[in-house]
Amino acid sequence: MHSSSPSGSRLCLNSFFSTLPFKALALATVLVPFHSINATKTNQYHSVVNSNKLTVVTVSNPTTVFKDGKFKHGFGYELVNNYAHSLKVKLDFKTVPDNATALKMVAQGKANFAMTTASMKTIEEKNLTGFSATCGDLNSLTKNGLNADLNWVFKGAEDPLTDTASGFICQSKQNGSIQQLASFYNRNVVKKDDWSIIQRDLRQRMPIYQASFKKTAKQYDLDWHLLAAIGYQESYLKPDSVSPTGVRGIMMLTGNTARAMGVSNRTDPSQSIQGGAKYYDQMLTKYSHISYPDRNWYALVAYNMGPGAVDGIQKRLKSQGKDPNDWMNLYEYLDRNKARNGRYKQAVQYVTRIRSYLEHIKTSPKLLEI
Repeated sequence: MHSSSPSGSRLCLNSFFSTLPFKALALATVLVPFHSINATKTNQYHSVVNSNKLTVVTVSNPTTVFKDGKFKHGFGYELVNNYAHSLKVKLDFKTVPDNATALKMVAQGKANFAMTTASMKTIEEKNLTGFSATCGDLNSLTKNGLNADLNWVFKGAEDPLTDTASGFICQSKQNGSIQQLASFYNRNVVKKDDWSIIQRDLRQRMPIYQASFKKTAKQYDLDWHLLAAIGYQESYLKPDSVSPTGVRGIMMLTGNTARAMGVSNRTDPSQSIQGGAKYYDQMLTKYSHISYPDRNWYALVAYNMGPGAVDGIQKRLKSQGKDPNDWMNLYEYLDRNKARNGRYKQAVQYVTRIRSYLEHIKTSPKLLEI
């Protein structure tokens, strides 16, 4: 998402490397600016640029990546994807069973770098180079329930790919991107004590409506787990739910939206799910110019606030010189202004909770047995 500068890299790395043990510091300080490297020498950077592909391996966990059907999301994945975007190359993102496999692939040249939670000692023992995936901003991860031991690991410190990556990471720390990304992927959005209640609700109600979610999702080429997550956020899967503003049903449709979607009875579960899926699909179509997973987040905010409200924020972002189609820009605007606007606060809670419910529904063995 953001390109990096060698000078910015060195400034930020100075503060980070001061916290490293001597052996790691000795390894890290051999990082050199790109222009000092013989341009004719074969290296990872040239390989990535020439092939137009950045290959990254990681172990799937809540901090790195979550696969949502055909799409991926997660703090680590988004950070790596933004780095690939800054290099103007495609990302080839692979998951492996463990950190040892990831490190081995880097050592063998089968991956340009790895994103792991392996210790710095282990990384050094493999004669590899690693640094914090947050430029030392560990608090942004820990306060959001993410693993602060996340590192990016490269084959050699002297490779310009290592230098540009460290520069990108530290620039992302300085401009607030890492903090915002960690905030969105907060693992504490739903309180720990609430999960037992959520699990109980899903176990009781999901069997009743799962067939309808599956059938409707197939009709619109959607993930039924996502539809169910929206339904749970909207009504706890209670078809007779009614809000103070008059929206009702499992998918909590307004009267106007229900009519537009062909729903005659909002409290009928099948009609509500059908209408909600159709409306969500329309929101996805509206943001079809935005790539996944961002498109899902835009569609969810529009489902909650209305597309007109999202249009208004996008216009304000554009007037500020920011990309209105970058989810982190939209999220940062909502999050920054949520104290003065209740709708923004609700939208932030809405999209982050649905993400949490989606991940829970997909990874809960007992629910998937239903």
